[in-house]
Amino acid sequence: MSKKKINNNNGLVFSTDPNFKLEEEEQIQDETLLPKQQKLKIRLDTKQRAGKAVTLVQYFVGKENDLEDLGKKLKAFCGTGGSVKDGEIIIQGDQRDKVVQWLIKNGYTSTKKI
Repeated sequence: MSKKKINNNNGLVFSTDPNFKLEEEEQIQDETLLPKQQKLKIRLDTKQRAGKAVTLVQYFVGKENDLEDLGKKLKAFCGTGGSVKDGEIIIQGDQRDKVVQWLIKNGYTSTKKI
C-alpha cells in the first residue's frame, strides 16, 4: 500500500495567474521558557481511548525537541509508555501524582492537577 502525499495548499488547486506563488508559512518556534515560567496543566483523560486512562501534560511553551525530551523524562520516571502529540505529553495510566512530583522536583513550580 502506497502512502499518499498530503499537500497543504489551503484548498488551492490551480491558479490562472502566471506570477502566482504560494506563500510559505513560516513556522516560528517559540523559545522554551524556563521551568519556573511554565504553566503546565496535568489532567486525566479517558475520551476516545476505549475507557483507558491517560495522563495529559498540556500548555508547554517551547520548541518541539524540548517537549519531546520532557516527555521522555516523564515516561521514564513513571515507568510507563506514552507519546508526544499535538503539543501535549500523553502518559499511559493515572500518573498525575508522579508527574506533579517530578515536575516540582525539577523546578516546574506552577503546575495544576485536574
